[in-house]
Amino acid sequence: MQNLCNHTILRVLTLLMAVMLCSNANAQNRDEDVMKEDSVRVFFKQGYSKLELDFRNNEQNLEAFIARMNRIYVERRYIVKKINVVSSVSPEGSTGLNRRLSDNRAKAIMSYLQNYMVIPDSLLTVTSIGEDWDGLYNLVKDSDIPHREEALNIIRNTPVWIYKNGVIVDGRKRQLKMLHGGESWRAMFKDIFPVLRSSALKICVEMERIHHGNVLEEKLVFPTQVGMPAQVIKKQEMPAEEESCKPFYMDIRTNLLYDAVLVPNIGVEFYLGRRWSIAGNWMYAWWHSDKRHNYWRVYGGDLEVRKWFGRRSKEKPLTGHHLGLYGQIVTYDFELGARGYLGDRWSYGGGISYGYSVPIARRLNLDFTVGFGYLGGEYKEYLPIDNCYVWQVTKNRHWFGPTKAEIQLIWLIGCGNYNKKWGEK
Repeated sequence: MQNLCNHTILRVLTLLMAVMLCSNANAQNRDEDVMKEDSVRVFFKQGYSKLELDFRNNEQNLEAFIARMNRIYVERRYIVKKINVVSSVSPEGSTGLNRRLSDNRAKAIMSYLQNYMVIPDSLLTVTSIGEDWDGLYNLVKDSDIPHREEALNIIRNTPVWIYKNGVIVDGRKRQLKMLHGGESWRAMFKDIFPVLRSSALKICVEMERIHHGNVLEEKLVFPTQVGMPAQVIKKQEMPAEEESCKPFYMDIRTNLLYDAVLVPNIGVEFYLGRRWSIAGNWMYAWWHSDKRHNYWRVYGGDLEVRKWFGRRSKEKPLTGHHLGLYGQIVTYDFELGARGYLGDRWSYGGGISYGYSVPIARRLNLDFTVGFGYLGGEYKEYLPIDNCYVWQVTKNRHWFGPTKAEIQLIWLIGCGNYNKKWGEK
């Protein structure tokens, strides 16, 4: 009987332990599905609001943070609710200057994020808290500065300003500076204030998701206006391969204007990140008819570096407005039964372009581009006479004006490189 009781007690204890472990695991899994956080700190020099990328690994930390956030946004594993830029300063200057400094630092960070993030601007928010007294208290509490407890008491219990008859007579900052001849303040200036000269970027993601095969049922929470209900989207189709692969953006293209005049052409564009891309195009046509003395020969291409801008370019790479700098080379031989023009040596040129790429299908865009610049090179004029081609004159071309015109049909390639359906949020 005693062995039976012991065995029963052991089974009950084992069962209770299993239940506790499962509960903890389920709670942990629920926590991971409901809330995700990420953050990065960006540092500034004392008294400056200019973002210096080479200062204290700012560029490396920001690039890694932006890459993570862009990947989260594109892969749709988690839905970005908000990116809050919390800007603060150390309490070592005047209060008015510190407030302006905090605001300007927040603007600098926001501008940087807007340039390089594909996440919409509507999800970016700013909190400028000015002098970071809470941060100072926590850092002092974990430090070994002289007279730490007295300094903590001043930070926590002394008002920022002490008034008498409407006149400021004392304050928290002055008492800290006077504490034991300024010994604590000097230690904070050396070891603690540099840490407070920063802005913190934090992102919180809230999501519930349930897998049913390849269908992902989600309840997505987005920030909305005050008094408006949160937006809810359910049953979003998401293929398994698009859910797990790494984002990659490129396209293959053809210029419909060249196609219309029987000049076959093809191009390719690669997205480099930070809303930069590089594109190359090549054309080749070698049509002729000796009986009618018709020649239509041309081949050449161009290489272009583009900077994308505007709302659409932030939401989806390789979409929206773009400015470019291009160079081009071409040879040609045109003759339609009369005077002919032969550029048997490379003509060369370059210029500045502007264009706009608009989605027309899930994997198709239409890009309209014009370019203005210079085209130069040597060419010969000739006449077809008695089945011969008689040279007339050799000239040099120096042309300033439109040198590029494109209506390109674009096929988007790569994981995550597709357009949302019309009206899809």
